Amino acid sequence: MLRRLRKHPATLMCAHRCQVPGITGWTDIGTWLVDGTRGSAATGCARRTQACIGLLRGTPPGDSSWASGVAAIATSTVDLTATTIGPRLPGRATGLPHKVDPDSGTATIAETVQEMLKHYDEWGGPSTYPHMAAGWAVAGDTPFMWTKQIPSNYGGTRNGMIVSWPRGIKAKNEVRSQWHHVIDIAPTVLEAAKLPEPRSVNGTVQSPIEGVSMAYSFDKPDAASTHKTQYFEITGNRAIYNEGWFAGTIHRAPWEQLPRHKLQEDILELYDTRADFSLANDVAAANPAKLEELQDVFMKEATKYRVLPIDDRSIERLNPASAGRPDLMGNRTSLTLAEGMVGMSENVFINIKNRSFSITAEVNLPEGGANGVILAQGGRFGGWSLYLKDGRPTYCYNLLGLEQFKVSSSEALAAGKATIRLNFDYEGGGIGKGGTATLLANDKTVASGKIERTQAMVFSADETAGVGMDDATPVTTDYKERDNSFTGKIYKVTVDVKPIGAAVKAQAAAATQEAAIKTALSN
Repeated sequence: MLRRLRKHPATLMCAHRCQVPGITGWTDIGTWLVDGTRGSAATGCARRTQACIGLLRGTPPGDSSWASGVAAIATSTVDLTATTIGPRLPGRATGLPHKVDPDSGTATIAETVQEMLKHYDEWGGPSTYPHMAAGWAVAGDTPFMWTKQIPSNYGGTRNGMIVSWPRGIKAKNEVRSQWHHVIDIAPTVLEAAKLPEPRSVNGTVQSPIEGVSMAYSFDKPDAASTHKTQYFEITGNRAIYNEGWFAGTIHRAPWEQLPRHKLQEDILELYDTRADFSLANDVAAANPAKLEELQDVFMKEATKYRVLPIDDRSIERLNPASAGRPDLMGNRTSLTLAEGMVGMSENVFINIKNRSFSITAEVNLPEGGANGVILAQGGRFGGWSLYLKDGRPTYCYNLLGLEQFKVSSSEALAAGKATIRLNFDYEGGGIGKGGTATLLANDKTVASGKIERTQAMVFSADETAGVGMDDATPVTTDYKERDNSFTGKIYKVTVDVKPIGAAVKAQAAAATQEAAIKTALSN
């Protein structure tokens, strides 16, 4: 919208490059090989960025499919379209071929530039789930510094929004610069529709909506902003906006394994957003009283909106057992599933990570042998699957899409009822370790093998578990994507987990203690 109208804020300045560990300058990252040889870090970084540009160019622009959709909407409809805020940073210095890598908790896996360059021709295609290099991600958020996951800087939060309401807005192709937050969208829609804020939904009392309406600005371009104060916080990176002033701290960059300081020792920055659109000029040293004032405002807002205690852990929070937080599954050690139960996200499925477990399936096999998935979780970029291939029981553990461990029977099962069981004996000694997978058919061992390493925290943020089919990207190439339904009959599948070992419990206990200390400090 800004580009089309050829307008930009008068206070726009380009923020300086992030002088922090993990961001490597283009002139420092390696020699660009103009002869086409694929051997440098620079070559890989450029390729990953090209893949992202290709995605943008292949996506319908905001003036074609979007515009035709809007044209079909009644003129009385309010349409609010928000843009994304740009790249994310988990790609580290040289990028990553698979998004889940930094979230997996499998710290021993670190692909070299040469290993990643093997994916050169695949980058951005269906066999990769990539992140660009951190330096390119930051550059992609120009004129701001930092990106997504850093709410303590506008590079992680500031983005535009288009509002269309032909019957309600007289202005055409104008820009509004009032300060607002995404929580203001719902109040805006409610006011435009002349609907009251819901106090109860299906008998459940609702928490009050915390935003304010933006509708006042539609016909008043110069009206003062009504959203005066807003806190931000993600994994310890936190900030406060208050009447034009913005104070924040970078507690830890996404690629950094440890925080830079203790929470109470973080270094705060201060910006006057009225004169500094892109947060390029830190004025904390010149305004210590204002900085202290904003710190007090943050604590009041954090208390009011239940932000405290601040938990600065990252991937540890993904796995309830290691995070020391409640699990939807509670303390259950067994989960019984039926055929057709698919689309189960990770937090509604029993947690098999970092522990021994068994999967027992009662099935009926047709004449001529069966194929297809009995139970699977995750997908191409991390997960596991118990299935039959040409009638042979098989278990595949896919480690981040980088390595597969497979255990398979050498003989097909006979037609009729059968009980297929997988036993996984975790070797212990901490999280993300390996173990031994053993397959049994009708209580007879048919195969056994070593799973060298496992994913400690998460399999996938968007792929699920399913009985009778692997319904998104396939865990293994032994079956096709979306064409892998079990060809026999599944009566039930039972997943039993054993108590978590002492080493993992110790890590969970330490995490719980750390959270308690932070609670005490915040109190």
